[in-house]
Amino acid sequence: MQYKETARMTAEPSSAMEQVLQGIRVLDLTQNVAGPFCTQILGDMGAEVIKIERTGSGDDTRAWQPPSWGARSSTFLALNRNKKSLAVDLDTPQGVDIVKALARDADVLVHSLKPGSAESRGLGDEALRALNPALVYCAISAFGQQGPLRAQPGYDPLMQAYTGIMSVTGSEGDPPARVSVSLIDMGTGMWAAMGILAALLRVKLTGKGTTVSASLLETGVGWMSILIANYRASGVLPRRMGTAMAMTAPYELFQAADGAVFIAAGNDRLFQKVCVALDLEALPRDERYASNAVRVRNRQALHETIEQRTLALGAADIARRLQRQGAPCSVLNNVQQMLESEQVAAVGIMQELDIQDGDGHQVVGLPFTLDGQRRTRHDAPPELGQHTRALLDAAGYPAASVDDLIARGVIR
Repeated sequence: MQYKETARMTAEPSSAMEQVLQGIRVLDLTQNVAGPFCTQILGDMGAEVIKIERTGSGDDTRAWQPPSWGARSSTFLALNRNKKSLAVDLDTPQGVDIVKALARDADVLVHSLKPGSAESRGLGDEALRALNPALVYCAISAFGQQGPLRAQPGYDPLMQAYTGIMSVTGSEGDPPARVSVSLIDMGTGMWAAMGILAALLRVKLTGKGTTVSASLLETGVGWMSILIANYRASGVLPRRMGTAMAMTAPYELFQAADGAVFIAAGNDRLFQKVCVALDLEALPRDERYASNAVRVRNRQALHETIEQRTLALGAADIARRLQRQGAPCSVLNNVQQMLESEQVAAVGIMQELDIQDGDGHQVVGLPFTLDGQRRTRHDAPPELGQHTRALLDAAGYPAASVDDLIARGVIR
């Protein structure tokens, strides 16, 4: 792949992570969660990410506050580090021309416009690849690029409902529950980033650009893979089971004297370790619990027997007992307890982000390392239109033209 060197505004890499996509330019026409998370992943790996935003309010998540850190939305801060902001009105011919000019010198373009919207503006994959044959073009949508719902909007909880995730979340007898983390949005961002990386490898091999598509719908269906397989095999609809899992037992949360502990005995050997740790050595000899298959059938009785014991012990004591035996377990942490744990500190995933209106802000780094390293330096999420002049100047726009476009409201 011939990386373009003209008008690139990049810094020297500070870690192996930043070297992965050094020299790659990404145009980011996304907002909310899925698309920005995708492009943040690329930015964390060293790509130059140009966030193209509306001139008025920018990305919707700029207004998602409270909560905030200083004057900024904490949600926006979580999804938009290592980017530059160019504010442009895509409903004007001049604004579209700016994106086309930047696309000629880009390696990747990512958008989350409704299917057909980019094409109607002259920003579809075929139109842009006529200008730049090696362009990797990624479209992120709610329901996918085909089908009767292709043009419908969608958000994470809506897709949790549509794909059945909400139907299996919660406790039996309670109403369906939303998974609180944005697993569909962030999962879609991950899949999109993975597709883009694959497409960049293809460009390197063939010199030809590729169109990547990802959707919230496909991500939600993907997360249901095991439950779909179980339903196909049994004909029985999966149900809400609280913290338990249908295929194995014990594999759920147990109450302690001062909290709760999740115990995960995924096989007979681990079940025996759990029983030794909790002084319940006779349980594996009970015919109701002698194998996983019968434990699953007798789950409720097993749960009550184990919980009789755990209720007499503190959560930390239970965890120590189980860990000494090598039995998988975890105390039930809240967010504060998780962040303060020695293990989270040891893996180094929480990283400082220097922002102008707030000291001590931390963000979650990429959940993997390269040669044991994470990125060691992050650029703060940009102010709306912070880099408009510099980017257009680098793209060859005369200062007088930039002034005129600002005066006309085409850019900010």
